[in-house]
Amino acid sequence: MAFNFGAPSGASGTAAATAAPAGGFGGFGTTTTTAGSAFSFSTPANTGTTALGGLFSQPTQAPTQSNQLINTASALSAPTLLGDERDAILAKWNQLQAFWGTGKGYFNNNIPPVEFTQENPFCRFKAVGYSCMPNNKDEDGLVVLVFNKKETDIRSQQQQLVESLHKVLGGIQTLTVNVEGIKTLPDDQTEVVIYVVERSPNGTSRRVPATTLYAHFEQTNVKTQLQQLGVTLSMTRTELSPAQIKQLLQNPPAGVDPIIWEQAKVDNPDAEKLIPVPMVGFKELLHRLKVQDQMTKQHQTRLDIISEDISELQKNQTTTMAKIAQYKRKLMDLSHRTLQGRLNELMSQIRMQNHFGAVKSEERYYIDADLLQEIKQHLKQQQEGLSHLISIIKDDLEDIKLVEHGLNETIHIRGGIFT
Repeated sequence: MAFNFGAPSGASGTAAATAAPAGGFGGFGTTTTTAGSAFSFSTPANTGTTALGGLFSQPTQAPTQSNQLINTASALSAPTLLGDERDAILAKWNQLQAFWGTGKGYFNNNIPPVEFTQENPFCRFKAVGYSCMPNNKDEDGLVVLVFNKKETDIRSQQQQLVESLHKVLGGIQTLTVNVEGIKTLPDDQTEVVIYVVERSPNGTSRRVPATTLYAHFEQTNVKTQLQQLGVTLSMTRTELSPAQIKQLLQNPPAGVDPIIWEQAKVDNPDAEKLIPVPMVGFKELLHRLKVQDQMTKQHQTRLDIISEDISELQKNQTTTMAKIAQYKRKLMDLSHRTLQGRLNELMSQIRMQNHFGAVKSEERYYIDADLLQEIKQHLKQQQEGLSHLISIIKDDLEDIKLVEHGLNETIHIRGGIFT
């Protein structure tokens, strides 16, 4: 169920959201803290009639609205329909209907009864929740289409759906329909987020703005075609400007007490991301409950997937650790084998060196007789030269000894003379 801020009191939320003008604000989720089924907030048509602070607290209101308040007050406090004590009972009955948010309040024979809806300020079945504000810009071109079909059916026929939407756009060849995301909604509904890319003749492309695409979808003939495809609701998904947010927060929705609205703004857990939205009636409460349950299931499904991923990663980690240990053992074994191979190679080289040394020591060389004779002759000459040199050295040594002896005698004689 969608709300339309500023919609007339008698308009239902769904109808108001469906008939929202092209300048309407973007969609919002319906769960307390997560985005679910979207709301459409359109600009209030008359800001003077959106806030009902009290029964007689709007002296500047238009005459029709003022008469409505006066008639409501008469029906709740002082009906004059019967002219006796039964009017007091009728007033209590009217009060009960106003608290319940349904029925008609008769109070005067000459004036039509007051229609009590859930949007009336005395309805007790109201609350304020919070919805996520989108952060997409208008140029992102995101438009939400809600189908009364299951997600599995949408996904299985996604290509046909894209082709059908392209036909809705006139089948223009320069336009391409793209699906941004698909999400399950309660009551076997599905949310499909789309955007359209427009190609220009010069080869460039751009996304069609969300407001432009939404305005096209809201045309009567186009809307009929979308309904034939199963679309029950369409809305833009664009962020609100600070001025729009300020306007929405300053003007309480129809039938919401300003005091409750102000308290809701104070209690907002995240004013940067969440915006307060009214919940009127048990139907909307049930819808919120279904959306919350749907989101809880999606979260649980995601948690189950994450848990399975973690289990798989843990299993892979165990397997990887075992493989690492196996490879370490294999590496150690290969290292030992390689070291043993090197040692064997070194031992083989040592044995080969020893073998070659032994072979060399046992070898015998045979020389030609003439060459052997020449070698002997050469060695003999060398020996004779060495003998002659030794003889010369000996003679020189003898001469040196004689010189030394003569020197010693000369020194001795001179010493005796001087003494």
